[in-house]
Amino acid sequence: MSLERISAEDALGKLGSFSAIIDARSEGEYAEDHLPGAINWPSLNDDERKIVGTQYKQINAFEAKKQGAALVARNIAAHIEREVLDKPREWQPLVYCWRGGKRSGSLALILDQIGFKVTLVDGGYKAFRAALVADLPRLAARHSYQVICGTTGSGKTRLLQALAAQGAQVLDLEALANHRSSVLGMIPGSSQPSQKAFDSRIWAALRSFDPARPVYIESESKKVGNVAVPEGLIAAMRASPCLQLELPEDERVALLLEDYDFFVKDIAFFCDRLGALTEARGKETVQDWQARAQNGDVASVVRELLVKHYDPVYLQSMRRNFAHYETARVLQPQDHSVAAMAALAREMLARP
Repeated sequence: MSLERISAEDALGKLGSFSAIIDARSEGEYAEDHLPGAINWPSLNDDERKIVGTQYKQINAFEAKKQGAALVARNIAAHIEREVLDKPREWQPLVYCWRGGKRSGSLALILDQIGFKVTLVDGGYKAFRAALVADLPRLAARHSYQVICGTTGSGKTRLLQALAAQGAQVLDLEALANHRSSVLGMIPGSSQPSQKAFDSRIWAALRSFDPARPVYIESESKKVGNVAVPEGLIAAMRASPCLQLELPEDERVALLLEDYDFFVKDIAFFCDRLGALTEARGKETVQDWQARAQNGDVASVVRELLVKHYDPVYLQSMRRNFAHYETARVLQPQDHSVAAMAALAREMLARP
């Protein structure tokens, strides 16, 4: 058989047509980002790449290639024994590595010799990344958005989750970024994806949506924690119709105490994160918040954070950046509960 090759641009449109997508790069490269749905079969793992790279620098390329070939052959044999022995003849994988194709080519050659129809991505992950970045503005522009606005604690995330549970198309950027999009938004024990992986997650989600149906999205700023929302998506969001979610102040405080319960359970962590607001709110104010939190009065600190910090900044940003914010339709759930958000979502989706 002969190996087939496909451009990265063509691969973007055909990802669902392969039996498997195999990333032959190391586990570290794979963790930073990979093609949506790809599985990792390293031809060289992270430690082995270092060994071979050191030989290139300290001895010569020929010796490094011999060592690399032995390691690659051993790893490919293990992948085949573990993953391939039960595969039918009709199994058709797409294989790629970083750029040059040596690691993916070695794996693809063996699979081809077995008798499988194997396709290689020309230019590997590097070409795929460039094609995805170029495709993101087109994908973002093909959809219509309903932007869920609302001050901190109004339940935007809960409403998005309720909409998704009832079959609506939802792009939850905070979930994709593993961050709640504020100075206090870091989620303990959950690291953020790389910028490349965040872009890939957004691309995959947008690609899965039906352009004939609206996409519900939160009124995010340009950054969600340490990752940036693609420019094409930001532009589309800011030009879209807005929905203003409103809750009374007491309900907002109660919601935040539920959703950020890890701060209530770990006051030291809460006080440490409050320290990041010193430049914006002043040392005296932040120290007062920290002292009250340490004395068990987290609720009053949360209330002041809303009124003095988050609300003014949020409202100023919304009026400046979202063209239709002032004409947003107001949404008023009965309270902050999950049940109330589910009822509101049903009402929204029942409207013509």
